[in-house]
Amino acid sequence: MNRLQQKYQEKAAPQIMAELGVKNKMAVPRPEKLAVSTSFYEKERQDEAIKQAGEWMSLITGQKPAVTRAKKSIAAFNLREGAVIGLRVTLRGTRMWDFLDKLISVVFPQVKDFRGVSRSGFDGRGNYTIGLVEQIIFPELSYDSAGKIRGLQVTICCKPNRNEKAVRLMLEKLGVPFKKE
Repeated sequence: MNRLQQKYQEKAAPQIMAELGVKNKMAVPRPEKLAVSTSFYEKERQDEAIKQAGEWMSLITGQKPAVTRAKKSIAAFNLREGAVIGLRVTLRGTRMWDFLDKLISVVFPQVKDFRGVSRSGFDGRGNYTIGLVEQIIFPELSYDSAGKIRGLQVTICCKPNRNEKAVRLMLEKLGVPFKKE
C-alpha cells in the first residue's frame, strides 16, 4: 500500500467523517482517478514533438499516453480535423496514489516561489484541476531529455461527487498545499 493511501485510510478519512458528520465511510470523498494531459500543435516537426512528449509523459506517469485529436477544423488556428493536438493519461489504483504522492511531496516543493495551488480549480462535480507551467519540475526529467518546455494539467477526480467543501477538505488532509486566503 502506498504511503499516501495509508495516510488517507488511517488518518484523513476518519477526520473527514468527523468534520462532515458522516457516519458511512463510503460517503467520504476519495480520489477515484487522475487525468494528466498536455496539448500542443506544431505545424512543422509534429511527429517529433509527439514522440518526445510521449516519452516524457510516460516517464513521469509510468504509463503510455493516448493521443488526442482535433474534433473539427478551425481555420483561424490552421487546425485540421483529425490532427494530433495532445496526449493524455488516466491513472487509477496504485499508479494514481504513487503519482499523487510524488506530486504533493516532491514536485510542489520544487516549484520556484511556490505559494500553494489555486483554490479556484474546482468544477462543482468533485473534480479539481491543477495546471503546471513546465514539465521539467518532475524529478525523472532533465533539461536535455524534456525537449521543449510544455505545460500539463492534472485533474483529480473524486468519488462520490460531493460539494467543493468536502473535496477541498479531503485534499487538505492529504497534504495538497492551497494558497492562503
